[in-house]
Amino acid sequence: MTVDPTCRDAPPDGQVGHGRTPWLALAALLCAVPLVIAFTLRPGVFANDHRLRVRNPFRVIVLPWGQVAGFRSSFSNEVVVESGAKYQLWAVPVSLRARKRANRATMREAREAGGGRPGLSIVPPGPTRAQTDQIMDDLEQLREAREKAATSQGEVTVKWAYEIMAPAAAGAVLLAILLAVG
Repeated sequence: MTVDPTCRDAPPDGQVGHGRTPWLALAALLCAVPLVIAFTLRPGVFANDHRLRVRNPFRVIVLPWGQVAGFRSSFSNEVVVESGAKYQLWAVPVSLRARKRANRATMREAREAGGGRPGLSIVPPGPTRAQTDQIMDDLEQLREAREKAATSQGEVTVKWAYEIMAPAAAGAVLLAILLAVG
């Protein structure tokens, strides 16, 4: 790379990324990378015979099956605890399009089972369900099967994800300072 010495904006001695530019880039990355990881790679729902572990972007909730009152699914999927608290399941997103597609498939199967004539439709034994609704049904069945077990009792624990929040906050503070200093 050749640098024109008459240009006022040219970095000294042909250096690229001088001054506060590398610091701004570092602060922006320090702020953005943990948030991208938190919202894309981190969410998860893990169920076993004893408990349900929900890993959301900024916290991990461990719910013994004895504490889970049920599941709700409308515009977001939620688990409801006996105490009335609700926790969203970020890893199981609701797709209204998939629900509509599943409902249309169920109606089509019902029409085909009835010979396509109105009034003679017979609902097939297993209606087509959207994938996320099927996941919620599976979690509900697991809860019903395991809620009374002695190993499925205990307290709900919530642990904040400081490993995500601390670097993002440090990057945001550093970025704000660098932008304020100018």
